[in-house]
Amino acid sequence: MAEKITAVKGMNDILPPDSARWEWFEAKVRALMARYAYANVRTPIVEPTALFVRGLGEVTDIVEKEMYSFVDSMNGDKLTLRPEATAGIVRAMIEHNVLYNGPMRVWSAVSLFRHERPQKGRYRQFHQIDVEALGFAGPDVDAEQILMCRALLRDLGIPMEHVRLELNSLGQPSERMAHRAALIAHFEAHADVLDEDAKRRLHSNPLRILDTKNPALQAVVEAAPQLMGFLGEASLAHLNAVRAVLDAAGLAYRINPRLVRGMDYYNLTVFEWITDKLGSQGTVCGGGRYDGLFEQLGGKPTPAVGWGMGVERMLLLLEAVGVLPPESSPDVYAVVPSAEVMPTVMAACEALRAAGLNVQMHASSADGMGSMKSQFKKADGSGARFALIFGETELAEGRVAVKPLRGEKTDAGQVQTLQPLDDIDSWAPGLRAAR
Repeated sequence: MAEKITAVKGMNDILPPDSARWEWFEAKVRALMARYAYANVRTPIVEPTALFVRGLGEVTDIVEKEMYSFVDSMNGDKLTLRPEATAGIVRAMIEHNVLYNGPMRVWSAVSLFRHERPQKGRYRQFHQIDVEALGFAGPDVDAEQILMCRALLRDLGIPMEHVRLELNSLGQPSERMAHRAALIAHFEAHADVLDEDAKRRLHSNPLRILDTKNPALQAVVEAAPQLMGFLGEASLAHLNAVRAVLDAAGLAYRINPRLVRGMDYYNLTVFEWITDKLGSQGTVCGGGRYDGLFEQLGGKPTPAVGWGMGVERMLLLLEAVGVLPPESSPDVYAVVPSAEVMPTVMAACEALRAAGLNVQMHASSADGMGSMKSQFKKADGSGARFALIFGETELAEGRVAVKPLRGEKTDAGQVQTLQPLDDIDSWAPGLRAAR
């Protein structure tokens, strides 16, 4: 026997019935994006490695440790499986001059790849909903996107007491440079407690030290100068305008001066939605403004703001708070007494599907169609609301028996009725209305 091949560690199959939860979640997202007038975009999974090195920053965990990069054997190009979505979307906007006619709101559902230690809520292939508003400079769009996140949480049925919003401003480059100098001086004064990562980043990107997870560094990080004290009037006004909208909308938040996010392209507003229900993987959504990224990637200066939401973590959160998506079940299950009537049954099932019903047809096996008892057991197990019984007597009369399986009564108030096969459109809506 050949050796069994299994999936790559940290890259998971999504199979029924779990896949139904994913479809339900994705349907909620699509509906929300339509309400907020966001158009869907789709970009390649593989991008030039330089896109992420330049866009995310060389001294970031993603670029230094986590990217799946390789050399194309055909032409020697350096390529990477995308570890995040924003850089690729910005690349596409620049390459195709998409914003020529003005700003655009877009969203994407993407697979992302990072080479890290798999654990619950953190995988090597994971999925994300990505939202971007491109060409908008005002704080109103920052606030709209944060409220958009709240709307999705509500649509999913997640009680707001299980999540919290944290907010910060990273200011502008000149303000960060002044803060950077103060950070370096602070950390140099505590060089004896810095770990190897912190020492390596001290002069290249000291802001990343604030994001350390090392418990031994928390005290020195807490004592470090805060960027908020270096923000100028315009940056503070931008933050306060965002806060004014959130306050008016009744959305509670906490200003977290240590919130920096994991990529170097952010400026001004940054935010995270956090839960205490998932242990260390508590951030379920995060984003912010990145006005310099277009220019960084070779485009014209273009303001932009966006966020990403981890699908796996959101599904884990739904489970943790007891929100169970409705099960996906067919409307009807077609019971087929014999193989001889299959052509008629198949034609009727196609007509029912064309009329808008979800139909599961009993299929034959090597042993034939199976007994009526076993078929009814399968019909009940399918979750269908009705069984359609294609008995020989009924078919001879051009009819099919419709039997409720979940206690429903038909329009005539009877437990089981006979319906004409040549006029499916007249009675199919009644079955559809029972959903």
